[in-house]
Amino acid sequence: MITHMKRVFGSLLVMLSLTAVSNIALSAPRTLVFSAIPDQNQTRLVERFGKVADYLTETLGVPVRYVPVNSYAAAITAFRNNQVQLAWFGGLSGVRARLLVPGSEAIAQGQEDTEFKTYFIAHHSAGLKPVDGFPAEMANKTFTFGSKGSTSGRLMPEFYIREFFGKTPEEVFDKVGFSGNHSRTVALVQSGSYQVGATNYKVWEKELADGKIDASKVSVIWQTPTYPTTNGVFVVM
Repeated sequence: MITHMKRVFGSLLVMLSLTAVSNIALSAPRTLVFSAIPDQNQTRLVERFGKVADYLTETLGVPVRYVPVNSYAAAITAFRNNQVQLAWFGGLSGVRARLLVPGSEAIAQGQEDTEFKTYFIAHHSAGLKPVDGFPAEMANKTFTFGSKGSTSGRLMPEFYIREFFGKTPEEVFDKVGFSGNHSRTVALVQSGSYQVGATNYKVWEKELADGKIDASKVSVIWQTPTYPTTNGVFVVM
């Protein structure tokens, strides 16, 4: 994970040395604070980005601290109010953040984020099978997105739902929910609380590898075409 982060943050280090960090370094010991959209289990995010903070502290020679937030909106608000100087956003949340902070820029992107995708998953009681084309038979089922501000958990799956059916999700499904994050989407569909859901493919693959997904209860029925998502680090310039 750290090796991957080193690649992702390579451009970050160059940009920060020219902008925000140079200003902070002059007034040490100020701390560079960053956050990330809570797109999955919070414990996992703290573990992941805590390591990133340690790496940046060592590499930049500036104290760096990761601060978790409870929602996508909270991450954007913290960035707007300069409570954090860096933030790891998705495509949609990143656009919203930049509109609120003139001069802020996207300065890094994960390698996989150039060809991202969403998995549509279904509880086996729904009777839905994996298909190559759009899973039209999920109409009239119960459906959950992730966070309302998520690119892979709401924006893109809703785009494909509207494109295929020509209707809003509320018109297509018996009930529409918003789980709040991708990990919770998987858990809700696996438990049968919702019959179908849309989740970030990276989170699904991680949960599967960790043994948290029971393949006898839930499975992927369709994956979207790939699309770019920022998932980038933004800096207040």
